[in-house]
Amino acid sequence: MYDTKNLRNIHSLSTLKNLIRCSKRNPLPYQPFSHDKFHDECGVFGVFGHAEAANLTYLGLHALQHRGQEGAGICSSDGRQLFIEKSMGLVTDIFSEKRLKRLPGEIAVGHNRYSTAGASSLKNVQPIMVNYSLGSLAIAHNGNLVNAVELRNELESKGAIFQSTSDSEVVVHMIANSRAGGLYERLVDTMGKIEGAFSILLMTENEMIAFRDPLGFRPLSIGRLNGAYVVASETCAFDLIDAVYVRDVEPGEMVIINKEGIQSLKPVPSRKQAQCIFEFIYFSRPDSNIYGNLNVDAVRKEFGRQLAKEDPVDADIVIPVPDSGVPAALGYAQESGIPFDFGLIRNHYVGRTFIEPRKSIRHFGVKIKLNPVQQLLKGKRVVVVDDSIVRGTTSKKIVKMIREGGGAKEIHMRISSPPTIGPCFYGIDTPTRKELIASTHTVDEIRKHITADTLHYMSLEGVLGVVPNPEKFCSACFDDNYPVFSCQEKVEQFELF
Repeated sequence: MYDTKNLRNIHSLSTLKNLIRCSKRNPLPYQPFSHDKFHDECGVFGVFGHAEAANLTYLGLHALQHRGQEGAGICSSDGRQLFIEKSMGLVTDIFSEKRLKRLPGEIAVGHNRYSTAGASSLKNVQPIMVNYSLGSLAIAHNGNLVNAVELRNELESKGAIFQSTSDSEVVVHMIANSRAGGLYERLVDTMGKIEGAFSILLMTENEMIAFRDPLGFRPLSIGRLNGAYVVASETCAFDLIDAVYVRDVEPGEMVIINKEGIQSLKPVPSRKQAQCIFEFIYFSRPDSNIYGNLNVDAVRKEFGRQLAKEDPVDADIVIPVPDSGVPAALGYAQESGIPFDFGLIRNHYVGRTFIEPRKSIRHFGVKIKLNPVQQLLKGKRVVVVDDSIVRGTTSKKIVKMIREGGGAKEIHMRISSPPTIGPCFYGIDTPTRKELIASTHTVDEIRKHITADTLHYMSLEGVLGVVPNPEKFCSACFDDNYPVFSCQEKVEQFELF
């Protein structure tokens, strides 16, 4: 056992937040479908040198809404001081025209946050803005610091006072408390001490700085717009504002953008890269290009083709579990020659919570969001393509819905990723190992649990064979090969699994 002093901050880590999630004192809101999926924890967007910086950041965050729906914020600068607006909710609900007018200047940084139980409050919404000895700064962070607890305890012992439970605030305190010279030197000092995943945008009164961890876990790209610079978690945000992709922020790189132009520093020694393969499988938008300008939709279709090659089946129709299963299902259909159609229709207007009727409705949770098309499915042998199976609860309900409500004769479940056996420590909100069905069950046991006629996961070799430079990708959730060793220490230390 560990005393409360040492454990009081463990919810600053995405994986350790699962302890809180499992607590009956902090029940999750009713989430009929997405609760049985992995969730990314944030998207960042920034603009330098544009008169409409805040408005463009608003649009950028809207394009990145899929990366976080708990809250959003924008911080801007007029060259003299910083202004900030942030709140809980969706981007379009938070930023009215009146609110955006309170964000003047040609520099702006924005952030979308995904909610996790026990840490869902306004104080954790970013950007985080502070005043310190060198002036003012604001940061927006996508990722997760695996040594945040240790750093936070050390900072508190020296008198630091934290206002949130976010590990991102550790970065702010590290910069403010660094004994290095100017801001750049303090950033170099900080980057050398923090571990894990961090794609971060930082702004001061007169410049914007982007930096990325040396393993390159999370994507971060640079674009241009009529002489202005833009930085975003995904390129789909560039498309909305007609910005042109220039390049990625490289792993271990610090990019300084000010009136003198753009400067690149590489203060952190290069290490073997560990780009998140799940960005291609599920997280990123299909219209984005990530990790060296690779198109997400094209990669997902290749996953589907590979899936069809690995385990063909006689069937009448291929259907996706919308929306994330669509590209892989198209690829599966193209490779197999089996017709593709939308046998499940998704209701896109389901909120974060929903009141269940007092009288139970069979499969109510999934039916709120999905409904089978009986005319397409009745009497058919159906291939159902999804990107992953997490707990197995939703997959079981979907299979039963297709069989009982759709009238399917056979159901063949195909998953465009390998079995997920371990949680993520690098910025993805995942269940504990005990909750991941593939960590404790064989594929055939999972098939029986979800009541499918057949079940096949794509092999890890198949997944990595689709992407170029497969050695640059992190696949720890599939093979337990965690690229940052301290994560394995936390597995043992906190006995989460």
